Amino acid sequence: MHQGFPAAYRGMVVGLLGGSFDPAHDGHVQITREALRRIGLDRVWWLVSPGNPLKSRAPAPMEDRLARARALMEDPRVTITDLESRLGTRATVDTIRKLQALYPQVTFVWIMGADNLVQFHRWSRWREILARVPVAVMARPGSGLSARLSVTARAYARAQTRPEALLRQPPAWCFINMPLNAASSTAIRARGDWRGES
Repeated sequence: MHQGFPAAYRGMVVGLLGGSFDPAHDGHVQITREALRRIGLDRVWWLVSPGNPLKSRAPAPMEDRLARARALMEDPRVTITDLESRLGTRATVDTIRKLQALYPQVTFVWIMGADNLVQFHRWSRWREILARVPVAVMARPGSGLSARLSVTARAYARAQTRPEALLRQPPAWCFINMPLNAASSTAIRARGDWRGES
């Protein structure tokens, strides 16, 4: 494997949690732990993105965001990565496509909060994402009903399954109910500059 890329072995199931992580917070940690427990993942990779194409605001420097995430998420099964920078991708679908080419013997699962499912149909080639990988949608405060009524949820109603049955041929997605954590990167930024904190 290329230098700077995580190790993964034949038959592994790896969850991908993408985002700006600007900054990472307890909600990200909780989602990760619930996904590991409920879906039976071997690993989770946090994909700290160069920037979200759907957001006009540029994030904090990559080094700061990686350092904060690594300090917060201490679990040997979780790898904090800048893979999208290394791969040269911005759109999730391109990241997934390249990872599947690099790791052909690994099963990837896309993990996202319910708030992202609400506007998932605005993502670049969103239907291809669902055709390529199972998707785990994690409950988030205030997004449960709107996520269940979203364009994607309605269009892929027949592909919805239980968390324990998610690892099948896509399209497949599940909604995972869990204790809600109100932590928000936006709110943390609004309270002040977090950069440089441990």
